[in-house]
Amino acid sequence: MSLRIITTNENTNMYLQEMTSLPFLNETDVAMEVINVYPEVTYQTIVGFGGAFTEATAYNILRLPEEKQAELIKDYFGEEGIGYNLCRMHINSCDFALDNYAYVDNEKDTEFATFSIERDRKYIIPIIKKAQEISKESISFLASPWSPPGFMKTTGEMNHGGKLKPEYRTAWARYIAKYIKTYKEEGIEISRITVQNEPEAIQTWDSCIYTAEDEMIFVRDYLGPIFEEEGLQDVKIFIWDHNKERLYERTRDVVKDEKANQYVAGVGFHWYTGDHFEAIQMVRERYPEKELLFTEGCVEYSRFAEANAIQKAHMYAHDIIGNFNAGMNGYIDWNMVLDYKGGPNHVGNFCDAPIMCSETKDSYEKRLTFYYIGHFSKYIKKGAKRIATTKYTADLDVVGFMNPDGEKIIVVLNRTAVAKHIALREEKRYVDLEIAPEAIYTLIYN
Repeated sequence: MSLRIITTNENTNMYLQEMTSLPFLNETDVAMEVINVYPEVTYQTIVGFGGAFTEATAYNILRLPEEKQAELIKDYFGEEGIGYNLCRMHINSCDFALDNYAYVDNEKDTEFATFSIERDRKYIIPIIKKAQEISKESISFLASPWSPPGFMKTTGEMNHGGKLKPEYRTAWARYIAKYIKTYKEEGIEISRITVQNEPEAIQTWDSCIYTAEDEMIFVRDYLGPIFEEEGLQDVKIFIWDHNKERLYERTRDVVKDEKANQYVAGVGFHWYTGDHFEAIQMVRERYPEKELLFTEGCVEYSRFAEANAIQKAHMYAHDIIGNFNAGMNGYIDWNMVLDYKGGPNHVGNFCDAPIMCSETKDSYEKRLTFYYIGHFSKYIKKGAKRIATTKYTADLDVVGFMNPDGEKIIVVLNRTAVAKHIALREEKRYVDLEIAPEAIYTLIYN
């Protein structure tokens, strides 16, 4: 029995590199510097990993030469890629679109006769279909609205917040249902939706405000019942879709209504206000039937422009490990591909992405974050269970999983500048190895 070791270490130019396997030793009295693994203690089921098919992502891919397009999509979805299988789209435009757009612009069109996804057919849908063609498994899709059409809102525009007018609640729910059905006609089945992206943020881009009561009423009296009427009752409805610091109370305040709770399948969250892993754990423990998805996170240039590649990658891995240990079921990164500026973005809200296109539009670069995400997404399979681990030091971030075939996956992150020895131990066997400084390891064994 041996341990497979995969590592990424920017300091030694190693990227998802498989090292020499190490044999397990029979345990005698190993007790120091131990990471324990307990596969019989299982927690949540993992539903997948992925990123967002924003218009910006699709636009950037389509500007590459065809051979580079195919290569990039394989990097994410191909057999040798990092295994993406759970992805997000935006309903109407978001900030990472070329400009504002909606599928219906005429407020008199109450029957949605002019409803059109031609804009998505130009950019987003062709890239999704390319991904579907090469993916070994079906890709699951989650869709989120950033804003209803301007005429449905109190402000009359898609940007700068505002609220959904009460008289448009029915129309907006039917609009979302129409979007799901229209995408299904394209061969893209959306299995999850969130009610609203970042419902407490008034942004200079596409945004809409929902209080907890607003969200509860919309789910309970409009979206849930209309999904049932439209035969979409199997589409999972997620609430919140915003930062973790208020994850618990938003969940509590929406699902305390018994009828609303029946329609809420899960809760989405972002990372922009810090760790708050305890909030995820509280929701997991109090509402164990809810699916918990990380639905967006990226390195914002407005806050982290000076961070180096290692710091950015460590932000990702630390958050992913902390979220999983708290009860997260799946992980969706933000833009999969951006240009050399961190866009396009129709209000200049530039950010980093795991893959960035060159200024000449003929090549792309995989950032260190791409490989760090891959340490999870490439090896942890859909249907895996998180398993119990213990560790000897706070200097290491550790999380464990067991795939459906019984294979164990342990991810270890060392954010310190000092190498850390570990004895990876399960019952009467262990492996001695060193975790290099500022590096991430995926350890695999049966």
